[in-house]
Amino acid sequence: MKIGQAVIENKEMMIQDIVRLLKVPSVLGNEEFGKPFGRAIDAALDVALDIADKLGYRTFKDPNGYYGYAEIGVGEELIGILGHLDVVPEGDVEHWSFPPYEGVIHNGRIYGRGVQDDKGPVVASMYAVKALIDLKYEVNKRIRFIFGTDEENHWRGICKYMSEQEVPAYGFTPDSSFPVIYAEKGLLQVKLKSDKPSPVNVRAGMALNAVPESAQVKCEQYVKLERVLKRMGFDYENDGEEILVIGRSSHAAKPNAGINAINRLALALKEMNISSPAIDFLADKVGLTNFGELIFGDCRDEISGKLTLNVGKVDFSKYGEMIAIDIRFPVTVKKDFVVNAIKRVAEKYGLKYHELDYLAPIYIEREHPLVAELTRVYIEETGLDGTPLATGGATYARAMKNCVAFGATFPGQPRLEHQVDEYVEIDYLIKATQIYAKAIKALIER
Repeated sequence: MKIGQAVIENKEMMIQDIVRLLKVPSVLGNEEFGKPFGRAIDAALDVALDIADKLGYRTFKDPNGYYGYAEIGVGEELIGILGHLDVVPEGDVEHWSFPPYEGVIHNGRIYGRGVQDDKGPVVASMYAVKALIDLKYEVNKRIRFIFGTDEENHWRGICKYMSEQEVPAYGFTPDSSFPVIYAEKGLLQVKLKSDKPSPVNVRAGMALNAVPESAQVKCEQYVKLERVLKRMGFDYENDGEEILVIGRSSHAAKPNAGINAINRLALALKEMNISSPAIDFLADKVGLTNFGELIFGDCRDEISGKLTLNVGKVDFSKYGEMIAIDIRFPVTVKKDFVVNAIKRVAEKYGLKYHELDYLAPIYIEREHPLVAELTRVYIEETGLDGTPLATGGATYARAMKNCVAFGATFPGQPRLEHQVDEYVEIDYLIKATQIYAKAIKALIER
């Protein structure tokens, strides 16, 4: 039996385990003893480790609850496969075709929050190695699956692992798209604040790395706001007490794939002559743009493309105003350029700058042996163009040296992470599993 067939033999069991993991709503929660990111994320870690144990891996759970790992094979060299079990919030459940935490299977697809980012690929990669074991393949290097728990927020789980445990010599993360991702833009998340009371009450956005799909507003001029929204062609709902401006969610790395409800609301308020530091900044310097051109100009490079800017959260009230922004900047651009530019503009509007998070860009040469080997396997298995890509995504490839993002979404497939009705095509996920099995075999034989 060949590797591809060995993967297919385990198809139904793999799907069951993916669904089992999807049923855990592993959104960041309140810290408890031994559960730094809340009960749900801790439960997801337990499920992942239980799946690994069933498949024959040696497992370990950090007693403080920050991470876990599963390992198989022998030898001095350690290959790492890094994935995460936490997810972004599901947003408005009524916008989903199926419940986001049920793992519904429909028309050859598995639906659920996290099925693409990153629970489905995590389970698929574990089953990829199971296919090798089922074929009695000699695993003479150690393969370690490292389960992160805070990837969608501050990476505290993976950072804790890297400071406490053995760091793999090289590896990949199944948390992006095929072919190999050899460059990832820098990530800067910032907060802009004003202490001045806001003329409106707005709380919107669930996560900085997701384009907000809606924005609720309380103000005195409902009728006028409704009229302005209609004239501007912006979708909205009015329940008699609040107006809900409607957008469309997407990943912050590709804000142009979504519609930012916060930006739409700011433009409508400005059109009504409602002014404040935050409203003016959003209307004047963000508007309907996605690439920060009103702040940074045409910021791009040949390796990784354009800078992107996403307004992920806002909080306006009588106590002041806050804007939270996610910026992905090209790999050759200096952080200081980005920081100084947004500080300078924010200060003109009376907004104070606070840095929330920063991840430096990464860039591995296309000729690097890891990139070359994974690219070779991908081309052999698909016959598709395997030219390595750059992305605005921020994956665990940044957590250690000699690591890249590799799959599991194929070219032409919709990237649905952080969006309503997130799903994977089962046939494509099986193909990704087959690629992972052959890629891991190739890495063992290097």
